[in-house]
Amino acid sequence: MDTSESSTEPQAEEPAPERAVPGPSGPSDPSRTAGPSGRPRPRGLRRWAMDTRPLRRPAYRRLWASTAVTAVGSQLTAVAVPKQIYDITGSSAWVGAASLAGLLPLIVFALWGGAIADAMDRRKLLLITNTGIAVTSVLFWAQAVTGLDSVAALMVLLAVQQAFWGLNAPARSASIARLVPEEELPAANALGSTVMQTGQIAGPLLAGALIPVVGLAELYLIDALALCATVWAVHRLPALPPLDATVARRAGLREILDGFRYISGHAVLLLSFVADIVAMVLGMPRALFPQLAAETYAPYGEGFALGLLFAAIPIGAVAGGLFSGTFSRARRHGWMVIGSVVVWGVAVTGFGLSDSLWIAVAFLAVAGIADMVSMVFRGAILLSAATDEMRGRMQGVFTVVVAGGPRLADVLHGTAGSAFGSRTAVAGGGLLVVVVMLALAAAMPALRRYRV
Repeated sequence: MDTSESSTEPQAEEPAPERAVPGPSGPSDPSRTAGPSGRPRPRGLRRWAMDTRPLRRPAYRRLWASTAVTAVGSQLTAVAVPKQIYDITGSSAWVGAASLAGLLPLIVFALWGGAIADAMDRRKLLLITNTGIAVTSVLFWAQAVTGLDSVAALMVLLAVQQAFWGLNAPARSASIARLVPEEELPAANALGSTVMQTGQIAGPLLAGALIPVVGLAELYLIDALALCATVWAVHRLPALPPLDATVARRAGLREILDGFRYISGHAVLLLSFVADIVAMVLGMPRALFPQLAAETYAPYGEGFALGLLFAAIPIGAVAGGLFSGTFSRARRHGWMVIGSVVVWGVAVTGFGLSDSLWIAVAFLAVAGIADMVSMVFRGAILLSAATDEMRGRMQGVFTVVVAGGPRLADVLHGTAGSAFGSRTAVAGGGLLVVVVMLALAAAMPALRRYRV
């Protein structure tokens, strides 16, 4: 773990540490044992509740608030675009093509955005990219309100918006380590991941309720207005220039490749990415949800079953975030990643073997909790084990892995489901996750030895 920048990196305002409360048996209450930071540990149910210490820091609170607004607003557009394309064409194939049209720009610009985030003031980059995302939302609204009905225009706008998102995400994530101290990184990641998962639940539900009432054009407009609030919150962040401002930095292909070389030279970083690829590519079964809803869980009602299957993992992730107090204070970050990926695999296996819809949903919810734990600690490792000059590029690769892994899983599971049956494909994928993750942990000790 790199600690060379701890004395020079500016931190946001931090409240004075709490002091132990005098107790009846001595100068301090033994039930409030001091934690690693010197603060007393919370007692009872408070130790399970979400750790909200990062929200005491004004700069992080503004970044988190902007994330919360974006989490819901972006889902409105995510629902509106495929809905509009389907209304124009009547073809699901065009809807799928639009998804791929957005993936390539996201991958390319996330990698480049990571290099840019390491070369310039991250606040300035966030301002530029959030403004760009807001402008594309306004253009989405304009094409809808004028009745353009052009799939090509929609796909171009989607590609541009995903490019801006790819530039934005690495800078947003890399900034967290400059706004909170290292000990609060898991808590900060839990807060951010929880609102993103909540947005994935609330956004589509809100879109479904609003479309019959206000229409698609207004849905785009609501997203654009929400993004204006995001731009304002980012504007109020402190400047976040490179720590060593005397060194001129570029953001070209060489710098992107330097990021990959940096990953290959730091086993714990490499394994944090591999762990997510193992979990998502081998064990994300969402491509088989429609088939399972139509076949295995048809007696419950196909539409009802499909909705529950898609909602179960995000609901579990939100529940995990709300009760993240204990695991967000863990010190053995490597073991938390290993354990959460193994639990994910076990839960997916249980889901594949379940005849009952409710048991299946319960297994998926457990998988969602495990996914939240994995996200929190993989993110904390990336922010604490990498130097500040590399954090943007690490987050760029992270964005690509998070975006690309589930899409590869859709192809793999769809093919396996057709060849072996949906339940066999799901259960087999879950078992593979467990076996491969345990084998990696045994063969490469860097991850299991990592702690803060």
